[in-house]
Amino acid sequence: MAAPGGSLNCEDFSMFQEVLKVMRTIDDRIVHSLNTTVPTVSFSGKVDATQTCKQLYESMMEAHLSRDKAIKSCIGQTSEVVGQLREERAKDSDNLALIKQLRKEQTKLKLMQSELNVEEVVNDRSLKIFHERCRIHYTPPKVK
Repeated sequence: MAAPGGSLNCEDFSMFQEVLKVMRTIDDRIVHSLNTTVPTVSFSGKVDATQTCKQLYESMMEAHLSRDKAIKSCIGQTSEVVGQLREERAKDSDNLALIKQLRKEQTKLKLMQSELNVEEVVNDRSLKIFHERCRIHYTPPKVK
Protein backbone atom coordinates (compact mmCIF):
# COMPACT_ATOMS: atom_id res chain seq x y z
CA MET A 1 0.00 0.00 0.00
CA ALA A 2 1.40 3.35 -0.92
CA ALA A 3 1.97 5.89 1.78
CA PRO A 4 2.91 9.56 1.49
CA GLY A 5 6.62 8.91 1.87
CA GLY A 6 6.81 5.70 -0.14
CA SER A 7 5.39 2.25 0.41
CA LEU A 8 4.04 0.80 3.62
CA ASN A 9 6.39 -1.87 4.96
CA CYS A 10 4.32 -4.69 6.45
CA GLU A 11 7.39 -6.75 7.35
CA ASP A 12 8.76 -4.40 10.01
CA PHE A 13 6.11 -3.37 12.56
CA SER A 14 8.02 -0.35 13.85
CA MET A 15 8.30 1.03 10.29
CA PHE A 16 4.61 0.22 9.78
CA GLN A 17 3.77 2.32 12.85
CA GLU A 18 6.06 5.13 11.75
CA VAL A 19 4.35 5.39 8.36
CA LEU A 20 0.92 5.37 10.05
CA LYS A 21 2.10 8.17 12.33
CA VAL A 22 3.02 10.26 9.28
CA MET A 23 -0.31 9.39 7.64
CA ARG A 24 -2.16 10.56 10.77
CA THR A 25 -0.78 14.11 10.74
CA ILE A 26 -4.03 15.52 9.31
CA ASP A 27 -5.88 14.12 12.33
CA ASP A 28 -3.22 15.24 14.78
CA ARG A 29 -3.43 18.80 13.46
CA ILE A 30 -7.20 19.06 12.98
CA VAL A 31 -7.67 21.60 15.78
CA HIS A 32 -4.95 23.82 14.33
CA SER A 33 -6.40 23.45 10.82
CA LEU A 34 -9.86 24.40 12.00
CA ASN A 35 -8.59 27.33 14.06
CA THR A 36 -6.64 28.78 11.14
CA THR A 37 -9.17 28.17 8.36
CA VAL A 38 -12.65 28.39 9.87
CA PRO A 39 -13.43 31.98 10.80
CA THR A 40 -14.95 33.18 14.02
CA VAL A 41 -18.21 35.15 13.82
CA SER A 42 -16.38 38.48 13.53
CA PHE A 43 -14.39 37.32 10.46
CA SER A 44 -17.09 35.19 8.85
CA GLY A 45 -17.48 37.50 5.83
CA LYS A 46 -13.85 37.24 4.72
CA VAL A 47 -13.60 33.46 4.23
CA ASP A 48 -15.93 30.92 2.65
CA ALA A 49 -16.28 28.63 5.67
CA THR A 50 -18.57 26.20 3.83
CA GLN A 51 -15.98 25.52 1.14
CA THR A 52 -13.15 25.37 3.68
CA CYS A 53 -15.00 22.85 5.86
CA LYS A 54 -15.95 20.78 2.84
CA GLN A 55 -12.34 20.61 1.63
CA LEU A 56 -11.07 19.72 5.09
CA TYR A 57 -13.73 17.01 5.46
CA GLU A 58 -12.88 15.50 2.06
CA SER A 59 -9.14 15.43 2.77
CA MET A 60 -9.80 13.94 6.20
CA MET A 61 -12.02 11.18 4.73
CA GLU A 62 -9.43 10.44 2.06
CA ALA A 63 -6.75 10.08 4.76
CA HIS A 64 -9.02 7.83 6.85
CA LEU A 65 -9.75 5.57 3.88
CA SER A 66 -6.12 5.30 2.79
CA ARG A 67 -4.97 4.41 6.32
CA ASP A 68 -7.77 1.87 6.73
CA LYS A 69 -6.87 0.27 3.40
CA ALA A 70 -3.16 0.22 4.30
CA ILE A 71 -3.74 -1.38 7.71
CA LYS A 72 -6.11 -4.01 6.30
CA SER A 73 -3.67 -4.77 3.49
CA CYS A 74 -0.88 -5.44 5.99
CA ILE A 75 -3.20 -7.51 8.17
CA GLY A 76 -4.04 -9.60 5.09
CA GLN A 77 -0.37 -10.08 4.16
CA THR A 78 0.60 -11.02 7.70
CA SER A 79 -2.38 -13.39 8.00
CA GLU A 80 -1.18 -15.21 4.89
CA VAL A 81 2.32 -15.57 6.38
CA VAL A 82 0.84 -16.90 9.64
CA GLY A 83 -1.27 -19.38 7.67
CA GLN A 84 1.75 -20.61 5.72
CA LEU A 85 3.81 -20.97 8.89
CA ARG A 86 0.98 -22.93 10.56
CA GLU A 87 0.91 -25.33 7.61
CA GLU A 88 4.67 -25.76 7.83
CA ARG A 89 4.44 -26.32 11.60
CA ALA A 90 1.79 -29.00 11.05
CA LYS A 91 4.27 -30.85 8.83
CA ASP A 92 7.30 -30.27 11.09
CA SER A 93 6.10 -29.69 14.67
CA ASP A 94 9.57 -30.13 16.21
CA ASN A 95 11.24 -27.25 14.33
CA LEU A 96 11.89 -24.65 17.05
CA ALA A 97 12.98 -21.93 14.62
CA LEU A 98 9.69 -22.36 12.76
CA ILE A 99 7.66 -22.18 15.98
CA LYS A 100 9.55 -19.05 17.04
CA GLN A 101 8.92 -17.41 13.65
CA LEU A 102 5.22 -18.31 13.85
CA ARG A 103 4.90 -16.71 17.29
CA LYS A 104 6.67 -13.60 16.06
CA GLU A 105 4.31 -13.28 13.09
CA GLN A 106 1.25 -13.94 15.29
CA THR A 107 2.34 -11.16 17.66
CA LYS A 108 2.85 -8.80 14.74
CA LEU A 109 -0.63 -9.70 13.43
CA LYS A 110 -2.21 -8.92 16.81
CA LEU A 111 -0.40 -5.57 16.95
CA MET A 112 -1.60 -4.69 13.46
CA GLN A 113 -5.16 -5.63 14.38
CA SER A 114 -4.90 -3.37 17.43
CA GLU A 115 -3.96 -0.52 15.04
CA LEU A 116 -7.50 -0.81 13.65
CA ASN A 117 -8.80 0.06 17.12
CA VAL A 118 -6.38 2.99 17.36
CA GLU A 119 -7.55 4.11 13.94
CA GLU A 120 -11.18 4.04 15.06
CA VAL A 121 -10.39 6.23 18.08
CA VAL A 122 -8.36 8.70 15.98
CA ASN A 123 -11.12 8.93 13.36
CA ASP A 124 -13.87 9.41 15.96
CA ARG A 125 -11.91 12.17 17.68
CA SER A 126 -11.25 14.00 14.42
CA LEU A 127 -14.86 13.77 13.30
CA LYS A 128 -16.10 15.00 16.67
CA ILE A 129 -13.79 18.04 16.56
CA PHE A 130 -14.73 18.68 12.92
CA HIS A 131 -18.43 18.51 13.74
CA GLU A 132 -18.04 20.91 16.68
CA ARG A 133 -16.42 23.59 14.51
CA CYS A 134 -18.03 23.04 11.11
CA ARG A 135 -21.58 21.93 11.87
CA ILE A 136 -22.90 25.43 11.16
CA HIS A 137 -21.03 25.77 7.86
CA TYR A 138 -21.01 22.28 6.34
CA THR A 139 -22.96 19.07 6.89
CA PRO A 140 -21.10 16.02 5.54
CA PRO A 141 -23.07 13.46 3.52
CA LYS A 142 -24.45 10.51 5.45
CA VAL A 143 -22.15 7.48 5.44
CA LYS A 144 -23.88 4.32 4.28
